[in-house]
Amino acid sequence: MAAVRAQHGDGPGLTTTKAPFIEQAQQEGRLYIHQPYELYSEANHHAWSKLFARMEDRWRRYANPRFLQGIDSLCLEPTRVPRLEDVNRFLGPLTGFKAKAVSGYIPSFLFFDSLSNREFPTTITIRDGATLDYLPEPDIFHDIAGHVPMHTDRAFADTLVRFGDCAHTAAEIVAGLRDEKEKIRRVTSIFKAMARFFWFTIEFGLMRGNGDLRVYGSGLLSSYGEIAHSIDSPDVQRYPIQLEWVINQYFEIDHYQPLLFVVDSFDHLFELVGELERWMRQGKLDNVSPGEPAISEPDLRSFLEASAS
Repeated sequence: MAAVRAQHGDGPGLTTTKAPFIEQAQQEGRLYIHQPYELYSEANHHAWSKLFARMEDRWRRYANPRFLQGIDSLCLEPTRVPRLEDVNRFLGPLTGFKAKAVSGYIPSFLFFDSLSNREFPTTITIRDGATLDYLPEPDIFHDIAGHVPMHTDRAFADTLVRFGDCAHTAAEIVAGLRDEKEKIRRVTSIFKAMARFFWFTIEFGLMRGNGDLRVYGSGLLSSYGEIAHSIDSPDVQRYPIQLEWVINQYFEIDHYQPLLFVVDSFDHLFELVGELERWMRQGKLDNVSPGEPAISEPDLRSFLEASAS
C-alpha cells in the first residue's frame, strides 16, 4: 500500500531526509541497497523534471563536451527519476562502471575502494521541490546527472579507478606504522590531501579547451547557479592546477566556491593522480596544512581497518 500511495503523490516517497525506506535501511546497518523504484512519488519525479529542464541550457553553454556526450549516451529520461538498472545498461559497455545504490554516507575508504572496482556509490533519494537550489548532502540528481555522465568517458573513468587505488596505497603505508598516534596523524593528513584533491577536481574542476573554460566537476554540473558563476563571475579566482596548492587548500561547502583550479585535459588529470600517489609514497602528504575537511570517525576507522586487513 505504501508503494501505491507513493506512486500517486501521497506520502514522502524517496525525498531526501524524509524517506522511511532509507531510515529503515540505516537502522538495520544496510549500506548497499536496491532502488525501490515504485516508492518514488509524483513529487519526486516532478523535482527531477524541474532540475533536468533548467540545467539543459546551462550544460550546453558551460559543460565539457565529454559530459554532453555522456548525457546523450545515458539516454536519461528528462521527466522521470532514472532507474539505476537502465543507467548501468548504457554505462557498463562504455567504461565498465556502474552506479551502485547506497543508503547514505559511505566511509571514505569504502568509497574510494568502490571507485577502484568501477562502482560509483549512488544516492537514490531526491531533494525536495522546495530546495532545488542547494542541498548540503548528495542526491540522485547530483550523482546521476552530475557525476555519472563523466563516467562514460574512458579517460575520466580510468582516472577515478587510479584515484581509488590511491586509497589502497594510503592503507598500505599506514599498515607499516606501529605507533597508533602516528598512524592516526598520518591517516588524517593523507585523507585531507585526498579529499581536497577530489573536491577541486572531480567535484569542482574546470578544464581549458579550444580557448575557453569548461566545467567537468560534478558539484558544478549539478548546480544551476554555480555552474554559471564558476565561469562568468569576476569574483572567482581561477588558476592552473598545481598539486602543492590543491592538497594544502581547505574548502567550505556552504557557499559558492571562490577558488577553482583548471586542468589541461583528462590525460593531465590522470597524470596528476599518479603524481598524488607518488607524493604519498614519498611522504609529501604526511604534513599538509590543517583545516577543512575534518576527518570523521567513520572515515578514520575505514582507513585504519583497511590497513589492518
